[in-house]
Amino acid sequence: MSIAHLAAERRSNLPYYEERVNLAAAFRWTARLNMHEAVANHFSLAVDEDGTRFLMNPNQMHFSRIRASDLLLIDANDPKTMERPDAPDPTAWGLHGAIHRRCGHARCVMHVHSVHATVLASLADSTLPPIDQNSAMFFKRHVVDTDYGGLAFEEEGERCATLLSDPKVKVMVMGNHGVLVIGETVADTFDRLYYFERACETYIKALWTGRPLRVLPDAVAEKVGIEIDNYPVPQAARHLGELKLILDEEGSTYRD
Repeated sequence: MSIAHLAAERRSNLPYYEERVNLAAAFRWTARLNMHEAVANHFSLAVDEDGTRFLMNPNQMHFSRIRASDLLLIDANDPKTMERPDAPDPTAWGLHGAIHRRCGHARCVMHVHSVHATVLASLADSTLPPIDQNSAMFFKRHVVDTDYGGLAFEEEGERCATLLSDPKVKVMVMGNHGVLVIGETVADTFDRLYYFERACETYIKALWTGRPLRVLPDAVAEKVGIEIDNYPVPQAARHLGELKLILDEEGSTYRD
């Protein structure tokens, strides 16, 4: 039996293979955009109806190397998770485990310390104002955590999860920490993560000029947010699909 055939058979036997592929692609592209933090950030994706069984990256593996087969399958309700020989990072378990237990609408969770979102999280006012179309996407759709209490071990993770109870809130600016984005699918969540970082970059660079900001009226910002929420083309899915095609053309191992 050829090596290629063995690899294909191994992939076909992986539970939730397509979900794994999408998540692995998101890891690879996040690394390419330099939005990761060494081996310290985590993505997760619920795979069952109630959202408590989820895929997540293994402990201390760089985003640029993660493959579909590397992803851990975790039960948020299993108190012995951290006793596993392949136990996840304890802060990943604390934060993502709590969110998947408490917030069924948070099917996919992405947490990074991307530069511009973290700069926003470091300001006294970490709210993102609607100064352009990208930032208007997040008008009244993000929450700021002002009570950072240290690394996201279980107690801190539980506290953070309570801030995501409103399904309309898709982004949490984690004050003094970074950003966390939720969504229904990998594509939906990654697209939102990408645009939030872009919006933060525009805002931070606008602040650098020292000149007055052109802030959109609330009614216009809300209109933009609604229009993007109801956009007639599945742009997020197309975005991730194009990234996967690029990775495939380059011979990436993310599908393995």
